[in-house]
Amino acid sequence: MRPADEDPGVHAAYRHCEEITWSQARNFSYGIRLLPAGKRQALAAVYAFARRIDDIGDGDLPPQAKLTALAQARASVTALDGNGTPGTGAPPDDLVLVALADAAARFEIPLAAFGELIDGCEADVRGTSYATFDDLLHYCRCVAGSIGRLSLGVFGTADIATAAPLADALGVALQLTNILRDIREDYLGGRIYLPAEDFERFGCSLENGSARNGAGEGANGDRLTALVEFEAERASEWYSKGLTLMPLLDWRSAASAGAMAGIYFRLLERIAAAPRAVLERRVSLSAREKAMVAARSLAMAHHPRGTGKPGPPRAASNGAAR
Repeated sequence: MRPADEDPGVHAAYRHCEEITWSQARNFSYGIRLLPAGKRQALAAVYAFARRIDDIGDGDLPPQAKLTALAQARASVTALDGNGTPGTGAPPDDLVLVALADAAARFEIPLAAFGELIDGCEADVRGTSYATFDDLLHYCRCVAGSIGRLSLGVFGTADIATAAPLADALGVALQLTNILRDIREDYLGGRIYLPAEDFERFGCSLENGSARNGAGEGANGDRLTALVEFEAERASEWYSKGLTLMPLLDWRSAASAGAMAGIYFRLLERIAAAPRAVLERRVSLSAREKAMVAARSLAMAHHPRGTGKPGPPRAASNGAAR
């Protein structure tokens, strides 16, 4: 098989996927850039197709049109033949599929995991809500654990049976962080992801305008804050499990995964330190902070006797997350 850079069509396809990644992967691009060229190209292809799926789910099409487009995306990735071509019936000018097919021929990428991502996006389109944490966990594994396992296919490991559940756990941790970060934005868009059983446990609700106007004063605001602290502690436990993946990766892959996870971990730390803030505004990190996390991850992976992986985030004053 010729190297990708010797095939002008495949090279152009990878360049297209990298352009998508650098412009749209506001957090993941910091880690993807740390990979050697071949893995960097392959993971950009994975990201670009995942982004296509997400954009369908988050776009402005009517629900039925979204479901039709997701079904088409499912068919297109199922058609990949694993031999470096997009498969029978796939458009040869679809640069994302060209790159993804080539990546799947070079790496052990579990393409079936894209089907799980599509399952999760279909749940979003249908407005699925979650009664229990187990229900939410299934969703997180679909939309984010799948990305962890797809990424692991690019990273490579000598012990896939041990590593795959850890990659899945790291994806769950990142998705729980996303849910906390976006709790206000999602509510305003008609979505509530946190389990109904947790709202009941803390005796609180988003339905009285707390996420529209900020947590506000009074018992409901205090209980919502306690709920966010509880969910931050839960996410930190998933990080503790998922970060044990790092010793199973080569150092460049560990640096990449560590940078991506580290950015979200730092975000979780910020949420845990000021849980009420997510009810009032979107909490984020600056580009400088993200770059510093990536640089630290690279240094730690290259010199593993350094400070080690980050510990769980500290919570705000009431100690709901340690």
